[in-house]
Amino acid sequence: MSLNPSDLARLRLARTEGVGPVTYRRLLARFGDPVAALEALPGLARAAGRAGQPVPSKSAIEDEVARTHRLGGTFLMSHMAAYPPLLALLPDAPPVLSLLGDARHLSAPSVGIVGGRNASLNGQRIAASLAAALVGHGMTVISGMARGVDGAAHEAVLEAGGVTVAAAAGGLDRPYPPQHEALQARIAATGAVVTEAAMGTEPQARHFPRRNRIIAGLCLGVVVVEAARHSGSLITARLALEGGREVFAVPGSPLDPRCHGSNDLIRQGAQLTETVEDILAHLPAGPDDFRRPETLADAPTHLAEAPAPAIGEAVEIREAVLQLLSPAPTSVDDLLRHCQFSSQAALLAALLDLELGGFIESMPGNRVALIAHRGG
Repeated sequence: MSLNPSDLARLRLARTEGVGPVTYRRLLARFGDPVAALEALPGLARAAGRAGQPVPSKSAIEDEVARTHRLGGTFLMSHMAAYPPLLALLPDAPPVLSLLGDARHLSAPSVGIVGGRNASLNGQRIAASLAAALVGHGMTVISGMARGVDGAAHEAVLEAGGVTVAAAAGGLDRPYPPQHEALQARIAATGAVVTEAAMGTEPQARHFPRRNRIIAGLCLGVVVVEAARHSGSLITARLALEGGREVFAVPGSPLDPRCHGSNDLIRQGAQLTETVEDILAHLPAGPDDFRRPETLADAPTHLAEAPAPAIGEAVEIREAVLQLLSPAPTSVDDLLRHCQFSSQAALLAALLDLELGGFIESMPGNRVALIAHRGG
């Protein structure tokens, strides 16, 4: 099975270095279709100060498609009817998902369960108990296939005969941790395994926040079990909150550092969770409950509708943005609120140029960050 020329162009565009989900949308908005955007990309990169744009070759992408299909996988793209509607609400929704299993499970009413990799036995038991109880109420359970809480939740769902979805940080052919290769296969057989990473991608630290936003984006709410203060589970909780989802947290002992982050979520307003009833009583009904304020990333048509800034002004705006950014992620909306740019379109155009030029990268949660090695 092969992709049609338009979808093949979409995959090449999504796999191009420097083209994140938001930039992908902006390029489609500016040029109208993926083939035209792909053809314009090298010129845009040169104009932004980059000597050419490393667009993957057609043969390289065709090879990825073939490898994905040999593994039993498929692709789900943001323009397709089967794309999960809750995930589509994110301003940085992945333009392309690689999938093992049944895509319909990604659109089912779901709850995420996340927590520490080094969770205690009690923490794992609580996660398993909640997961099994959610299955009893017809819910799909989503997690990240990590050790500890994630693995306990997935296993409990499978034992209960329910459906679970795993969001992976690396390629479909790189299960992580490697010890969960068999678990991934079992999940894919009755549920789904999904990632935005290309085949062959080894999970790295920067991939996990992107995976976490997929967990948050697919579900109605996220339950956090035993998260330390700097746990990646707190990133999932923050992204869920920003996306209008409900956040739940299981209280833990104040003497256990593994519980300090999840306890703090309760202080900040997360639903204190002891039983499945605590979850079900506060779950939103569905996509109509997730109407969020418009952000700059929600309005890529400004690029097509508004005239581009003059060359001198564009350079000035790009320099101003670079001065304001650091390797720590910054909200795009904050950039607009705190700076005197000529228009939203001018800022969007500057961000597009800087990302294509390799100076910045788009991050989950409508944020951008300076790429450290280019920051001087």
